Amino acid sequence: MLIALIKKELLALIRDVHGMAALFLMPALFIIIMSLALKDVYDPPVKALPYAIENRDSGTMADTLVNEWEKRHGKAQPDSTNWPNKVQSGKLSYALVIEKGFSAALASRPMDSGIRLKLVTDPGLEGGVFAANKAELVMIASEMRARALLTASRMAQGAPRGRPSAADRIPNDDVTVSAQTLVDAERLAAGSRPTAVQQNVPAWLVFGMFFVVASLSNLFLQERQCGALARLASLGVPVSMMLWSKALPYLVINGLQATLMLAVGVWLMPLLGGDALSLAGIHSGALLLVLLGVSMAAIGLALALASLVRTQAQAATIGPVVNILMAAIGGVMVPKFVMPDVMQRIAEFSPMNWGLEGMLAVLLRGSDIGGVLLPAAKLMGFAALMIVIAVLLFRRRVG
Repeated sequence: MLIALIKKELLALIRDVHGMAALFLMPALFIIIMSLALKDVYDPPVKALPYAIENRDSGTMADTLVNEWEKRHGKAQPDSTNWPNKVQSGKLSYALVIEKGFSAALASRPMDSGIRLKLVTDPGLEGGVFAANKAELVMIASEMRARALLTASRMAQGAPRGRPSAADRIPNDDVTVSAQTLVDAERLAAGSRPTAVQQNVPAWLVFGMFFVVASLSNLFLQERQCGALARLASLGVPVSMMLWSKALPYLVINGLQATLMLAVGVWLMPLLGGDALSLAGIHSGALLLVLLGVSMAAIGLALALASLVRTQAQAATIGPVVNILMAAIGGVMVPKFVMPDVMQRIAEFSPMNWGLEGMLAVLLRGSDIGGVLLPAAKLMGFAALMIVIAVLLFRRRVG
């Protein structure tokens, strides 16, 4: 009986050409358009990012660097313990590590070579921010070295304080090159830097999977209006079987959607002049778990809304509006890390954000199954709640 019902749903889906086109073409076009449009302007504000500082140097120049960086970027997080795990998981955007001997190396002439200053970033940090922070760190170190060398030179000559003479001045190029040898910037996970494609592919993939609500609602209403659901109920078909017969085909649809969206990011975007999505080294089990969670949440929501609406007009408006609102606050349309703090907290209540964060954890941070258990559990819990609501409403509609 279940197989026969699934076959009925698949036939209805195949005949719904426009609905299938929306499910597959719409998110693919969003990925292409948004990735190309944001290729060169994907530049979120740098100052608002949470970060930690670990100062292992006792010199005054290290304290000066900390003060200068906090003037530009706000106060560091007070608790700097366990910062590698916090940066790896995305709770902190980066950590600034000042190694022992930084002050002495910066003031020495010739300068003592070797890395004394590290910028360790979240693997999901946007590439423009990564480059901007590194360049700013080199600039600050260069300015501090120039001042230190100038002070040392004037003290050695016994010159009075005041405007430096031409003989005192230190070549800027030499100072910058020297400072660069002290600074190192790295990401905690291997792989290419995050790009607009790496944000938009998982974002619009999640959005597309949730958009099954429109197709499922329309098919549900058609069956109710023609009396098919009432006939199945009169034949003693359990409500749970009728719901599963609708859910399982859409699991397949969501799987095909995910495959297509990832293929667009990996192969099509480079052909169109965009950056490629890299799937090298990702944990396939973690990716499948997140995709399953997103699909179940999307189908659960679709079943609940399909059981709620009464007319075609309601089906055509309520589902898409709910999806767009969840996408707007969930980091799909606007990346979460560029939102103000209040909006970031609101975004954490959106199921789309749970799915997106799980996808980014796998694709950008190299997380395994343990790293995506929380977002996957949230998605599964949401799916269970929506399915319970769908069962209750479904019984009222067909009863």
